Amino acid sequence: QVQLVESGGGSVQAGGSLRLSCAASRRTFSSYGMGWFRQAPGKEREFVGAISRNGGSTGYADSVKGRFTISRDNAKNTVYLQMNSLKPEDTAVYSCAADGSGSYYLKSRISDYDYWGQGTQVTVSS
Repeated sequence: QVQLVESGGGSVQAGGSLRLSCAASRRTFSSYGMGWFRQAPGKEREFVGAISRNGGSTGYADSVKGRFTISRDNAKNTVYLQMNSLKPEDTAVYSCAADGSGSYYLKSRISDYDYWGQGTQVTVSS
């Protein structure tokens, strides 16, 4: 079992920045690929980005590529989502997820992740 807790959400104006953090409970954090997802009101949850176990590879949805950056600090059992040039359409609850399969490959499907955080609200105003 891996427990994940997101933090860093809040309200910002369009064009602003936020950095989300996701803290994991296990000291074996480096064994898990990690992903970020978001869900806006009335919409399906969608993939945002993912990072491999050692942080060597990242992948992003087209909607955020060039604006968002995923990183991780395995010594701190934490993964980050740096969000720049925020747009109103980025408003959503953002959740982190852990891939418990031990895979070295990036994952983008909801079904590929085994553990989920509670989510943190990001609101971007015009």
